[in-house]
Amino acid sequence: MTQSVLSATTDVFNQSPPFEDIDLFSLDRPLMEAVAANGGGGAQNELAEFGRHWGSAAMAERGRLANENTPKLKTYDARGYRRDVVEFHPAYHELMAHSAHAGVHNATWNDKGEAAGGASEVIRGAKFFIAAQVETGHLCPITMTRAAVGALSVDPALRAKVMPVLGTRAYDPTFAPWWTKRGMTMGMGMTEKQGGTDVRANITRAVRDGDVYRITGHKWFMSAPMCDAFLVLAQAEGGLTCFFMPRFQPDGSVNGLHFQRLKDKLGNRSNASSEVLFENAYALRLGEEGRGVPTIIQMVSLTRQDCALASAGLVRSGLAHALHHTRHRSVFQKHLADQPLMKSVLSDMALHVEASTALVMRLCRSFDRAPHDKAEATYMRLLTPVVKYWTCKSAPGFLYEAMECLGGNGYVEEGILARHYRESPVNAIWEGSGNVMCLDVLRALSREADAAADVLRGLVDQTKGLPGVVEAVGFIAKAFRQADAERVARLAVEKLALVAAAASLNEVSPKHAELFAATRLAADHGNLYGAVDLADSNIRGLLDRALPA
Repeated sequence: MTQSVLSATTDVFNQSPPFEDIDLFSLDRPLMEAVAANGGGGAQNELAEFGRHWGSAAMAERGRLANENTPKLKTYDARGYRRDVVEFHPAYHELMAHSAHAGVHNATWNDKGEAAGGASEVIRGAKFFIAAQVETGHLCPITMTRAAVGALSVDPALRAKVMPVLGTRAYDPTFAPWWTKRGMTMGMGMTEKQGGTDVRANITRAVRDGDVYRITGHKWFMSAPMCDAFLVLAQAEGGLTCFFMPRFQPDGSVNGLHFQRLKDKLGNRSNASSEVLFENAYALRLGEEGRGVPTIIQMVSLTRQDCALASAGLVRSGLAHALHHTRHRSVFQKHLADQPLMKSVLSDMALHVEASTALVMRLCRSFDRAPHDKAEATYMRLLTPVVKYWTCKSAPGFLYEAMECLGGNGYVEEGILARHYRESPVNAIWEGSGNVMCLDVLRALSREADAAADVLRGLVDQTKGLPGVVEAVGFIAKAFRQADAERVARLAVEKLALVAAAASLNEVSPKHAELFAATRLAADHGNLYGAVDLADSNIRGLLDRALPA
């Protein structure tokens, strides 16, 4: 009797199996179709191989270990010499190596540091989207390394020296001068405690020393401090200037970067973020004195793109885990996924993921085509802050809903959704908060009014016949024209994001673009997922596309 009772209470049943050893690309029909619609159809096999690898149990375990064993700062060695190194769990280095091997940090550039062309942004963006579903923290140095090449374009000579090392698909974590390594990573230091977003309030000083500069000051946030070099903003004689600051000086001695502490962050735990003091640190000027912001903004535009990709990847993962669990979990003699209320919630979530996936892939296409197409270049400049605003700010609420689909299992740290939820807010904060994104849209509209109007007309053409679009575009145009446009900028930018998402989805799945427009533009969407009225046939179609049963 005792044994049978014990067995009944310890047997595990009515639980979903692990969601692992799967193909994160081929199971995601919206992603597959969005990649193909934006020029990446020829990479299906490459992306499926990437999806199988990153969907493996081994990669999931690396993500868990890297987050549970957080980085440690070691300021001195055993003999008292200042070293300022950060130690990571081996799983973190393995994640970095796998991303580097797949070219996630450099595949959009050729060996000269020029845009690779073709659909390289779309294909690389799909990989970033997939990797974010497994472990997002390590992608910080991955994205900064990729983006730094954009800023290096202002100094072809320096870029030519760096690319033979940065352009490899090797990851080399050794603490050594970058020019001696098999591969390198790059970071960025802009934020100071007194200025934050207002980088022109920076007080870090740069003094010319022959052909180089010596920098003294601080940064309140400098992520991935074990990168081999950083792009740093400092005040030179001619104004705020961008500099290339390596961890080692040309003679091989450690440069004057002294890390004060690592930030204790809500999420992004696997990645180190630091406070740093510069003590007469060696640096090379990148661009003209006084042109620091225009120089580094070329990097920031690319990192903003990746913030949007990561957020879209996180919500995709949240949906997939919610669907997987509810299809295996029985409640009141039916699978949870078959309960009418849960079907409404899941299908509404799936519709959001369809649109956000199509939108970030369309944005990647504009990055691919911008160097040779003025219209696409304008789309890229205007829509990058729009897409970042909407995808990043909507992610935390979405992931909370996904957690609730799993009940208590979603809330505990053994599952991945708690980590996703803690991870999600950072993308809206990094590289410009929501208000900054809205102000950037207003600036783009004022500087390129005619070209921006053409982008809006293009969105109208691409959404012709979809419900609610004409009214939404009318509101957007009126809002941006009014004298106090900043007051309503958030509402106008959100509506612009919804129109752009509907246009992007219309190229991938017109049926679902119509559903998205009907529930998000023609009607006021409820504050919570599932507060919509979708036909049962639409529900089935959305869920089958999201994750084949």
